[in-house]
Formats: sequence, C-alpha cells, structure tokens
Amino acid sequence: MLIKNADIFIDRSFVRGDISFTDKVTAVGSLPGEAELDAGGGYLIPGLVDIHTHGAVGEDFSDGRPEGLERLSNFYASNGVTSFLATTMTLREPELNAAMDAVRGFKRGAGAKCAGVNLEGPFVSFKKRGAQNGENIHRPDIDMFKRLNDRSGGAVRLVTVACEEPGAMDLIRGASKICAVSIGHSDAGYDTALRAFEAGATHVTHLFNAMPPLHHRSPGIIGAAMDAGATAELICDGLHVHPSAVRAAFRLFGEGINLISDSLRCAGMPDGDYTLGGLAVKMTSGRATLADGTIAGSAISLMEGLRRAVSFGVPLEAAVYAASAAPAKAAGIDAGVIEVGRSADLVLLDDKLNIKAVFIDGKRL
Repeated sequence: MLIKNADIFIDRSFVRGDISFTDKVTAVGSLPGEAELDAGGGYLIPGLVDIHTHGAVGEDFSDGRPEGLERLSNFYASNGVTSFLATTMTLREPELNAAMDAVRGFKRGAGAKCAGVNLEGPFVSFKKRGAQNGENIHRPDIDMFKRLNDRSGGAVRLVTVACEEPGAMDLIRGASKICAVSIGHSDAGYDTALRAFEAGATHVTHLFNAMPPLHHRSPGIIGAAMDAGATAELICDGLHVHPSAVRAAFRLFGEGINLISDSLRCAGMPDGDYTLGGLAVKMTSGRATLADGTIAGSAISLMEGLRRAVSFGVPLEAAVYAASAAPAKAAGIDAGVIEVGRSADLVLLDDKLNIKAVFIDGKRL
C-alpha cells in the first residue's frame, strides 16, 4: 500500500509526506509511484493503544466470554484502537480465572490486537474502591497475582495496587519484575506512595479519580507520582476530570500522560441499565453511575477521548502521543509508533479528527 499526501505523525510531530507498507512500514518520505490512497492532507497517526478498557457494546472482559472479546476487538478497531489491554474488575479469583482463560485462548480475526491483561482489581482499597465491588476486594497477594498471570499465559501487563494495604509493598516488588505496577484505588499519602514507587511501581491508575486530591500540604499519590517520574492515566470524557485539570495534568506529567477510555459495557450503547463487576450501573446522558451516584467508568472510545482532549486545549501532537506511544511504552507493548520495520497499525483522520481509514498489520478494515 502506498499512501501519499498525508501529515504523518512521526516522533511526536506531524510531517507531510508519503508512506508505504505491507504488514510493516517499509518507507516514509517523498516516495515515487502512484498513490493507492491519497490522504488529501489528512492526519496519519499510529493506531491508538487503550491500556484501560473494561468493555463496550454490551460486553465486558470480566464476563470471560470468548465471543465477547471478539466483538470488543472489532469495536475497538472501528474506533481507531489497534491494540488494547483487556481490563478486569475487582472480582473473586474464579471469575478472574474465566477472564484470564478468555484472553489466553483469544484468536484475533480482523479486529484490534489484545496485547494482554490489565488487572485493575482486586488489590484495591475499600475506602477508595469507587465503582469496584467492595465485597470482592482481596488483600495484596503476590501468589494470587502469579496464579492469575500464569492462567492468562503470562499476559498480564499492568496491575493496580492500593499501596497502603498490608502486603502491598511485597506485591509491588514481586509484580514489578513481571509487569508494570500502578498505584490506584488508594488512600495512600505522599510518603507511602513514594515508597511504592521506590519499590517498583511506575504508573498511576486514572489520575485524580479514586485517590486523595493534590493538596499543597498533602500532595498524596499525585505529588509522589510527579516526583518519581511515574506515568499517569487520564480519562478525558469531560465528566471524570474537569478540562482545566486535564490541561494541568499534561503540564505536570508531560509525555508521561496516558489517555485511556476506561470504557464500560455501556460504551457504544444507548442510555439504560447495565452491570459492572456485579454492581448495577445506570447510564444517563452518557454518564454511568452506581445506584448511590458514584461515577463509574466512561461511555466513550479512546478516539473520542483524544478529540475531547484537543477540544479542552491539549495540542493535537500531545494528545496523539498520549493515546498511542505513551501508553504502549508504559505497559511494555510493541505498538503506538509509525516507524520503518514496525507493524503498520495506522489510522487516517480528516481535519476534524474523524476516522477515514484504519489499517492493522497493513490490512484495511
């Protein structure tokens, strides 16, 4: 395939040029030959990488349904996500085992690549559980983590830990040798969080949400993460984080910001009643909440989060990097960049950031 006349996102900026590829990118620049696709000056960006998504279109990874995983793979691809982490909720081990089995046995068709598992639960704090099911919380347990990772076929790429809980530091030290460890759903103060980063944590789960706020005398997890140089997830639906705080997060963490969808099974669905980790969720005007009013995950795609970040004042280049290369790097996924020799996972956008074409391993959807 030869695409000509595109603004190609390379090394954090856009460069006008052409690109050729088979399953991998073969050349970028001013290339000879007749275009098979004229981009018309549109943006050609890496396929997005969603490292924190629970589901969409009525499906949830925690259900452990192979057919659900396939449906989700297709949904993500249609929305410009070419790689994702199947993200689980706070559930009991037998239910988590079913989700691990589904990921281990997944055979991708034409949809997005399942790059592994994100264990958001069950090692969370009851106080900061948010929309996680408090009945299923498990104390931090390195042996349980290893069992789940083994069950998935070694696919766990990210695990969330409330670092103030007993056993958390042991889990962080052990798990960080296997995957990225994220601090989240936690009530930890600055000193405890900093010790967690020193123990091997490198990431923060949905910045600002399910953690103490950044206070000038008590900077908490946010301050510790900034000082430690950690990467941080950010939900940009305009509901979880105010646009001003989105802009502040990009200034505080720079290229360490990872845009995520944190999407639930209600994403891509009409308003109504849904479930999340065994809890009832109601979506009204795109806002998903528990019965007590607690905000749950989002109902948007990662591409929509990118668009909204730009509408909030984040430069397009920063938003694209935060939704592609940055999360891939944070979770150790080989994706998110346009580079000769790398997989041709690409998305063509128009000047309004609408999707014109998606390619996965060089094949157009």
